[in-house]
Amino acid sequence: MDGILNINKPGGMTSYGVVALVKRLTHERRVGHAGTLDPMACGVLPVCLGRGTRVIEFLAEAKKLYRAEIELGLATDTYDAGGRVTQRGDASGISRRQLKSALSSFRGRVMQRPPMYSAVRYQGKRLYDLARAGITVLPPSRPAEIYRLELIDFRPPLVTLEVECGKGTYIRSLAHDLGQVLGCGGHLKSLVRLGYGPFATDSAVTLPQLETACCHGYWRQLVYPPDIVLCHWPAVVLSDDKEQFIRHGRPLYLEADGASFDGRCRAYSQDGCFLAVLDYSAENGQWHPVKVFSGWQ
Repeated sequence: MDGILNINKPGGMTSYGVVALVKRLTHERRVGHAGTLDPMACGVLPVCLGRGTRVIEFLAEAKKLYRAEIELGLATDTYDAGGRVTQRGDASGISRRQLKSALSSFRGRVMQRPPMYSAVRYQGKRLYDLARAGITVLPPSRPAEIYRLELIDFRPPLVTLEVECGKGTYIRSLAHDLGQVLGCGGHLKSLVRLGYGPFATDSAVTLPQLETACCHGYWRQLVYPPDIVLCHWPAVVLSDDKEQFIRHGRPLYLEADGASFDGRCRAYSQDGCFLAVLDYSAENGQWHPVKVFSGWQ
């Protein structure tokens, strides 16, 4: 089975734990997830099966939507509710106007420092490995893109936000940084991923639902085709001779204009089989297959 399951991950379980359970239930060998969710977080976790794992890199580029609850007045070393308290402050005097003003500085392209307890590498080692060994470092800030940041509710000391963001954005860092800007400290109290690319929580499958589907033999009906991740790209249908070029990994000329296609497209056979991801080379005007997926319909 090649495709993607839209799993609604429960809180208290690691993303790797979800993958291990999916492997056991489906008996598929090749299983991987896109976009790690912290154990405390819940919501959309795309789990890719078989050759579906080959689209994980493209799914990583998709936008994500979160509902975050932030508690002001308390900062922790993990930037969430499970960490050691590093700062206490008084959040009672913070007004809605002050909060909105602080939030305005986090919209758009921002620089963000990853939490110490994260999978980001620093000089070849994972930050969480260094933290567990008692080694504290100051990882460099990285650019993050926050497309939408909306205040949903404010009942001091709790702030509820909806955040639409791009690849590599840490909501824990956003919570911590907001607390620092307000001067009282803050941490992420709870987090739900509402959407990830084409996937949303209202169509996500819980683990008990998946287990039932596996027991009764209809779990394959829950699997999305891998090209759903790429549906925002243009598509071309190839003639039989050009299809053979693709299947052998050879570049080819197409009538499709690379500039108007933004340099990338999906390729299909005459009978609707998803064949490949193609990249356009302005140097020679040819389209190069960068991922070949023959045999899907």
